[in-house]
Amino acid sequence: MTNLHQKNDRQTAPLSDRIFVQVLTLLLALILSGCAGYNDTIGTDAGLHIIVNNPSSDLLRSFAPVLVLPGAKESHNRIGKVLAEKNNGHEKIIIDPTHPVIYADKRPFSTRFGTYINMVYRVHFQKTPFSLVPFHFATGNNIGFLVIVTLNEDYTPLLVTTVNTCGCYALVIPTAALPADAYPEDWKPEKQYFYGEKLPTSIPAYTRDDSLLITVRPEVHRVMNVTVSHRKELAAKNLAVAEIMPLQSLKRLPLQHGEVTSLYYDAWPLQGHVKGSIKLWESLLLSLVSLDFYVGMDKEYGDTAVSGNPFYTSLLPWNRQASDLNDFAGFLGFWGWRL
Repeated sequence: MTNLHQKNDRQTAPLSDRIFVQVLTLLLALILSGCAGYNDTIGTDAGLHIIVNNPSSDLLRSFAPVLVLPGAKESHNRIGKVLAEKNNGHEKIIIDPTHPVIYADKRPFSTRFGTYINMVYRVHFQKTPFSLVPFHFATGNNIGFLVIVTLNEDYTPLLVTTVNTCGCYALVIPTAALPADAYPEDWKPEKQYFYGEKLPTSIPAYTRDDSLLITVRPEVHRVMNVTVSHRKELAAKNLAVAEIMPLQSLKRLPLQHGEVTSLYYDAWPLQGHVKGSIKLWESLLLSLVSLDFYVGMDKEYGDTAVSGNPFYTSLLPWNRQASDLNDFAGFLGFWGWRL
């Protein structure tokens, strides 16, 4: 499930577009009833805390998020290492939850206001299991999400962007270090009620001595809270250490006999999608309105010109390029941020 661009669509869309949005909103209201009413009694500080070693040794480690995973006794609620195997000539992607890995990369970008750098973190889970009550709309395998920490030239975090790797649930949360004139014009300081989740509209400014905590809702693997904690406070938590691996390593997964393969399909019609991640319910219910049969499938995050697959964050077909997270500066402008 991806987002509707609530600002631009409402203010500038012609009548036909507004009718389309109204019909789509009704459809999503029916579908998202399965996403609503989450159990807020899940402690957003409870669960397995995934950290990285040597957090002050370089930028990627310094700003790596701590992932808080309630329900981690179930293997599908733990992040894992992406592996590939080959049987009878057929490749299969496997997520190994006994070996937690955060895949990371640094991505500089510029806007007319300045130059910035993104710390990109990608993780994967085995699956979102099938369930009717509550209804798991995004049931599927090999799913994941991204956490992107945007730093200024002084390496101060300004924004935290979280998004599932299908392009769903893209959310930008500013830190207190972000200048007031960089916010969207219609920004409201209240809590963000976001498809059944209640998330902060801002978090405190923080440094390398602090940790960004991302709490993940079990089963559906959606971000349910974003907070900042001093690193020393984590000592008393239930901790597990994750390995940091290059994001590009997902395109060279070892196979047998020295062969390698990619997490992503490299040929049409599935080019740029995660292997084995088709989402049946989303394809059945949203492919027509999105004009994308593979809507909901997890995707490669990087360069659309290389992957051939825009990482779009708006379900509206005419916003596919404008909302592409692969063009981060364009993505921010699309959602109203004036960084």
